[in-house]
Amino acid sequence: MSQHTKEKLWSEYKYEVMWHSQKHYNQIREEMKAQLTEDGLKSLIDEALAIEPQKGSMLNTFDHMWGYFKKEATDTEKEQHQKLKENFQSDKATQTDLLQFICTLAEKYQGKYLLDSSILKKA
Repeated sequence: MSQHTKEKLWSEYKYEVMWHSQKHYNQIREEMKAQLTEDGLKSLIDEALAIEPQKGSMLNTFDHMWGYFKKEATDTEKEQHQKLKENFQSDKATQTDLLQFICTLAEKYQGKYLLDSSILKKA
């Protein structure tokens, strides 16, 4: 697998990996700088996705993805972002609610990079 192909695979899965495990996300980022093999990358991605996501990692990923839109988002969208975070923390919103919000913004603002992400394909 070429470096370009590995980078494409990583770009597709990086937010889903972060959603499940910040530790694996950091590990893969570092190992991508070295000579991580295709099998090694796939194995680390699979390991990460097998981990039950925690609220902290989900909110961290939500904020990372929100970063693509925060400058151009409307005041209403900014309020929705904050309210969703608060509701999620108090179990009044689900992880699906977070992802659907990001997916809606990605479609509105043509965030192709995020729309190509594995995590939003499940939203």
